[in-house]
Amino acid sequence: MRILIVSQYFWPENFRINELVTELVARGHEVTVLTGLPNYPSGQIFPDYSKNPNGFEQYGGASIVRVPLIPRGRSRIQLALNYLSFVISGSTLGVWRLRGKRFDVVFAYLISPITAALPALLIGRLKHAPVAIWVLDLWPETLAAMGAVRSQLALRWVGYLVSFIYRHSARIFVQSKSFVSNVVQYAGDDARVRYFPGWAEQVFDNPAVNPIAVPEFKSDDGKFKILFAGNIGDAQDFPSILTAIEALRGRTDIRWIILGEGRAKAHVETLIEERGLGDIVVMLGQYPIESMPSFFRAADALLVTLKGGSIFSMTIPGKVQSYLAAGVPILGMLDGEGARVIEEAGAGFICPAGDGSALARQVLRLIETPASERTAMGSRGRAYAAREFNRAHLMDRLEQTLAEVVQVR
Repeated sequence: MRILIVSQYFWPENFRINELVTELVARGHEVTVLTGLPNYPSGQIFPDYSKNPNGFEQYGGASIVRVPLIPRGRSRIQLALNYLSFVISGSTLGVWRLRGKRFDVVFAYLISPITAALPALLIGRLKHAPVAIWVLDLWPETLAAMGAVRSQLALRWVGYLVSFIYRHSARIFVQSKSFVSNVVQYAGDDARVRYFPGWAEQVFDNPAVNPIAVPEFKSDDGKFKILFAGNIGDAQDFPSILTAIEALRGRTDIRWIILGEGRAKAHVETLIEERGLGDIVVMLGQYPIESMPSFFRAADALLVTLKGGSIFSMTIPGKVQSYLAAGVPILGMLDGEGARVIEEAGAGFICPAGDGSALARQVLRLIETPASERTAMGSRGRAYAAREFNRAHLMDRLEQTLAEVVQVR
């Protein structure tokens, strides 16, 4: 098949769409990616890209077509402009730069913003190709839960837009089973909805890892290392994490390590300084995905958190699959689907979203758990990931569904 992938985010930004593209190419498909300029999560265009944009026109055998956009920055206004700029440039320059190309199907990758589907739908109409979308974030509910949009009228209009996108999509893939009822509400029926979760990145397939050359991960320092890796944003509820850290500040045998970037990073650094937690919390910044298996397996526990609220309880944070595959016990402060997966896997301990005191208690419980049982937790998590989030099986399912859509056309 000739497949066009439309995604506001793509390599060198680190998202699962990168691996999905390489898998499709490996299966013999001709893949083109329409995307923006890399600026996530720092909010600034990547320096390496700015120095040599021509070096980012191919990835894993796929051709990349980039359109300009306004970087995310740090303010809500700039983020809104970032979203809008991709819609405009994708629907104009993107259409122009794809002229003369034919596609059998268009596939849109939709973490926020869902508006990235609009260029995909336009191109699908112009190219007479069906459009499939992968919904990883529910709008308008996420906008309301995050406080990004407070006007009920504005949220209602976003709902109309979501309904338009869903009703004009040939297939709607959702990352969580809990998404289905919400999507059906806007799509009008469930015949086009398919469950399609994320998977652990390919770098976690290799059980052998290189040792970490970072002082905070010394194996013989007697510290119980709790690692948070990923986006540092409002949804991750760092104030509640810091509540747990404060409750355990007397435990000098615990080290909290934060790995990643995000819009809330500067605020989190300020909170750590104000609360005098700099001696027990370490922020290491962002590292490439290839380093993650080594970091994860050097930790004693992996931390995943989400704010409370019905919309977040429907979500399986993408890091959960990677944490499971790493084979390290998981500490979760979240509700709903993410908590269910960790508990069902027997891969760690969970507590309700937003309850920092409960998280502190679960940390102590995990420390007191025999090492043999912690090892067993990691093994159960790895087995669960291989069974429930098998990358090859998921790709088979995606490939088959896209082929069906093309045949129906």
